[in-house]
Formats: sequence, structure tokens, C-alpha cells
Amino acid sequence: MREIVFDTETTGLDNQTDRIIEIGCVELENQFPTGRTLHLFVNPDGRQVHPDALAVHGITDAFLADKPKFADVAEEIAGFFDGARYVAHNASFDMGFLNAEYRRIGLIAVDPGLVVDTLALARRRHPMGPNSLDALCRRYGIDNSHREKHGALLDAELLTDVYIEMLGGRQAALGLSADTADDQATQQHDAVDIGARPTALPPRLTMSELEAHAALVARIGDKALWLKSGARDD
Repeated sequence: MREIVFDTETTGLDNQTDRIIEIGCVELENQFPTGRTLHLFVNPDGRQVHPDALAVHGITDAFLADKPKFADVAEEIAGFFDGARYVAHNASFDMGFLNAEYRRIGLIAVDPGLVVDTLALARRRHPMGPNSLDALCRRYGIDNSHREKHGALLDAELLTDVYIEMLGGRQAALGLSADTADDQATQQHDAVDIGARPTALPPRLTMSELEAHAALVARIGDKALWLKSGARDD
């Protein structure tokens, strides 16, 4: 199963008037990072960064002035997501902006059935909270000390680690390692040449018990299962 863990930074909070200015994506295959990422800065096409948003991510209008507009990178973004599930923290925010950008250039909005909200997942797992990305990093022992400001790719990478932990990924990996170790041990055991005993073990049945068994088989006659099992001596 292919999933894209992603995050966006925007000029503000209103997806109808504000715009995406940064997107960071991390590809997962069966809950393991593949190493493929996508990281783009986007010119907001005349929309200025709100001071409150600037305080969060530190991305200035001057920095964005020479960056491509969303229409210029939309195909690259949509292609990276193609065939995958969309995984985001507080997904309604990021998907609201992404779908608004898609609609502006005539692309179809993303099917809600393809979206995984890690905030909703965290609230089910940890109903007492807190469930912010920073709080979840602390809960799962993920180092986020380098996160001085929000950044789309950095946050997507941290969320990837959190998401895998919430799904039990570390325990699953340990389970796979244990299975592998068991397989190796079995292979080593199978390779051992036990060989024949130098001296046969003494029989556990007494002579009288053997004679009683033979008499029983004789009474049963040809229908005796003992005769059909191949255990007879003649």
C-alpha cells in the first residue's frame, strides 16, 4: 500500500483567499519510507504572507517572489500523489488548501476516502491528549529539537515517524526481525547431521507384552490395522 505523508505551509488560514506556499511529501510503501520525497516552495500569485503565518513558518514574500506558481508545479504534485493515500495531521486544513488550489486550475478534488487524518487517529489512541505534532513526538521519543519553526518537509518527516509509531511500526519491525531469526535458527537446525546412535536403545516392551500383542493381532485376523500399517516384521 502506497501512502504520501505531507504537510503544507500557507499565507494564512482561509483556503478560499490564502494560498499554499510550501509543500513537503514523504512516500511510504507498506508503512516504510521509500526514500522518495517532494519539496516545493510556491509563489502565492500576488497573495501576501499574513504576519501571523510568517511568525509560524518564517517564509517571506521576498523569498517566494521567484518561486513557481502552483499551476506550474501542479502536475508534479498530482503525479507524486497518484495512486496513493494522502496522510496529514489535521488533514482538513491541508486538504482544504490542496483541493482549493486544484479547483483553481480545473483539477478534480481529492476523494475524501483517500485521506488519512493522523490527528483523528491520535485522538482515538490518546483521548486525553495533547495530540499536536510536537506532543506526539515527545510521546513517542522522536527528536524534534531541530524544529524551531514549521517547515513542510521537516514536519512531513516528523509526522512520518509519528504515523509509523501510531500504527505499531517499530513493534512490527521487531516482529519481523524475530521471525527472521527463527527462520535462520530453523535452517541451522535442519542443516545439522544427527546421525545414527552408536548403540541402539533397549526395547521398552517386555517379552510378555509383545506376545500378548501378537496374540491380539492374530485374533483380529486380516482386518487388523497393525497388519496394514507396515509395522509387521515379515
